[in-house]
Amino acid sequence: MAFRLTPHERGFYPLFTRAAENIVVAADELAKLVAAEPEARVELARRIKDAENAGDDVTHEIMVKLNSVFVTPFDREDIYRLASSLDDVIDAIEEAADRIVLYRLGALPPGMATQVDVLQRAAAATAEAMPKLEKVDQLHEYTIHVNSLEDEGDRAYHQVLSALLSPEQPITDPSAVLEVIKLKEVVDTLEDAADAFETVANTVESIAVKEA
Repeated sequence: MAFRLTPHERGFYPLFTRAAENIVVAADELAKLVAAEPEARVELARRIKDAENAGDDVTHEIMVKLNSVFVTPFDREDIYRLASSLDDVIDAIEEAADRIVLYRLGALPPGMATQVDVLQRAAAATAEAMPKLEKVDQLHEYTIHVNSLEDEGDRAYHQVLSALLSPEQPITDPSAVLEVIKLKEVVDTLEDAADAFETVANTVESIAVKEA
């Protein structure tokens, strides 16, 4: 490390851990929502919204600390990017849940559950990694793992898009076409969440390189 951290400066680490743990909660609730019957989704979406609100609070705390601490544990730009990308993850999860409920979607394509499973695993890996930020050189395997998960998420995304946009039988019913458009918006948003996880991992890798 370029300088010795004081106890005050270490206050960023538990905030990043809280943010990541909160994402685990949201991702797990999203998995339940995707598997649930339509009438059970409203309550699950509410829980995800609560988690998103809690995430906003943590992000705000990080930004306040960033603006009030003279010496930071690593580059301010990286702190901002890490906090923002964690916030982007939970925002995308909440947006996907909200759209599923708002659009009153019925049966969801199996590929959507696969996308959410990838998000759950990325969330668990990130929650495990954040407490180790003080020894960021130990997180190389984390970045490799999350980048691999993002590739897996890409494959799931393309498969579900193919099933939606290139069905075996042409879609002629206008209401069915509208349903496909709604579903596509949801799977696009889930892909945004996977991309945000990759940004988290890449930021951690950038911090490790600078702190080496």
